[in-house]
Amino acid sequence: MYEIYDIALVPLIMALVQLVKLVGLKAKYSPFVAVILGIVFGVFYLSSEPKEGILIGLVLGLSASGLYSGSKNLMENNKNKPEK
Repeated sequence: MYEIYDIALVPLIMALVQLVKLVGLKAKYSPFVAVILGIVFGVFYLSSEPKEGILIGLVLGLSASGLYSGSKNLMENNKNKPEK
């Protein structure tokens, strides 16, 4: 069963994607890796039913890649703004 505490997998997926990028994966493939890791966690860790696990895994993987992308864009926008 999926619990609210399992949302902590999103930062774990983000960390694993960063680890894979350090090994040599190009950054443009990181969202794909995040979705694959989310599906793996969803199927093997969270749910006993494959369809439910895939759906939850997609949500986790897309959340991880969106959170990374959003924070990256925020940091880039702050660098470009002149300080007052």
